[in-house]
Amino acid sequence: MPSHGKILVAMSGGVDSSVAALLLKEAGYTIEGAYMKNWINEDKVIGHCPWEQDIVDARNVAEHLGIPFQVVNLMQEYKHKVVEYLLGGYARGLTPNPDIMCNSEIKFGVFRSWAKEHGFSAVATGHYARRAEETGHPVILEGLDKGKDQTYFLSLLTEDQIKDAVFPIGHLQKSELREIAKKAGLPTADKKDSQGICFIGEVKMADFLTAYVPEKPGPIIRASDGKVLGNHKGLHYFTIGQRKGIRIPSNTDNENYVVVGKRGEDHALLVAFDHSDAPGLYQSEINIHSLSWTSSAITQTSTLEGRVRYRDPRVKLEFIPQEDRKAVVRFLTPQRALASGQILALYDGEKLLGGGVYL
Repeated sequence: MPSHGKILVAMSGGVDSSVAALLLKEAGYTIEGAYMKNWINEDKVIGHCPWEQDIVDARNVAEHLGIPFQVVNLMQEYKHKVVEYLLGGYARGLTPNPDIMCNSEIKFGVFRSWAKEHGFSAVATGHYARRAEETGHPVILEGLDKGKDQTYFLSLLTEDQIKDAVFPIGHLQKSELREIAKKAGLPTADKKDSQGICFIGEVKMADFLTAYVPEKPGPIIRASDGKVLGNHKGLHYFTIGQRKGIRIPSNTDNENYVVVGKRGEDHALLVAFDHSDAPGLYQSEINIHSLSWTSSAITQTSTLEGRVRYRDPRVKLEFIPQEDRKAVVRFLTPQRALASGQILALYDGEKLLGGGVYL
């Protein structure tokens, strides 16, 4: 944590960032709060986006703590760096992760740059993660509350970004954090945790995609024998491993279909019965690209751990680096439903090493 200078706290209007600000103030740091105004559903195409209430809540917490507060408008940058990335990925049949891109490109990207330009030495957030120092370099460790750990979402940060990052709540259990908020009388103490995507709020992804990605119909094909089972409205509505919403009947044994692949040339959705031997559903080896490292890059074949998606446990893997920020990854145990465009976070125990994107 920086030993001097002002810290800008990214206040989302939720209890986590509220307690982050509280703890920093109690520790004697000079802090200010800011709400990142990223997305306000200008087109009124999809449902409720709670940004207005979030600003009110964040401002009320700042007033309660007696710290300056402002709204930082990052809407244009957000549209370019996150929304277009999301929509472009789904249009190409990928499964992008906007929350990870939000952190690397916005919170610790343009927002961090804005903070430094305005005299702040660091940016603090309410992530459940811990920052430590190791041989003179900053590293990210998992939050102590393993059910809330959010290091997966920080896996594309660089060492320079981490140098300016502060994670005040990573040592707390969620129950402890709620108790701290209540004892301090924070206005957000009882506010429910948000569940939506980082910028569209409480809106189903399918509704969002319907509004912004044109439909491209195609056949639903059984992967085992090529039989056409039906039709779909667009590959962007599906991801590998999906069971619900395929809208084709189960067989006489009540076995359900699962998505096992997408074929871009004819917009075919490939499905199979949800068995351990379903073609394409489980993978022991994958390729990743766009590797990013939180500290030193791994340049030799190494045994590491990886988190294949948020909330999944870390699993052992062999990491084989290639040129151009690419690598081959071999899992000791086959992994289910690895979707192109998603992120593999890499770890050494509790230490986050970095991450890459599934090809």
